[in-house]
Amino acid sequence: MNPWFNRLTSTSLVLLLFLCLAWELWIAPLRPGGSMLALKALPLLLPLFGILRGSRYTHQWTSMLSLTYLTEGLVRAVSDSGASQALAFVETALAVLLFAGCLAYARASAPSRTIKAVD
Repeated sequence: MNPWFNRLTSTSLVLLLFLCLAWELWIAPLRPGGSMLALKALPLLLPLFGILRGSRYTHQWTSMLSLTYLTEGLVRAVSDSGASQALAFVETALAVLLFAGCLAYARASAPSRTIKAVD
C-alpha cells in the first residue's frame, strides 16, 4: 500500500479546513468581522483523526463529504467576485485533491489488493 495517497488526503483535508476558517473569518467573510458560514469547517473535523490514522472506511465516506465542498467551491467561483472567487477556486482544487486522494487510498487498501499471509 502506498502511503503517498494518505499523505495527499491528509494534507488536502487540513488545508481545506484552514481555508474554510480563514475565508469566512478573516480573508473575505460575508459580513465584516466574520460570518457564521465558518461553521462549514466543522464537518471536516469528523474524519480528521480517521484520515490521519489511515482508516480505509473513513477515506471512503470522506470522499462523499468532499463533494459538498466541491459543489460549494464551484457555485461560489461562478457567483462571487474578487478575493472570494479566488478562494472558491482554491476550495474547488482542494476538494478535488481530497476526493482523488480518498478514492486512491481506499482502492489501494482494499482487502482484495493486500497480500494475505499463507498459513
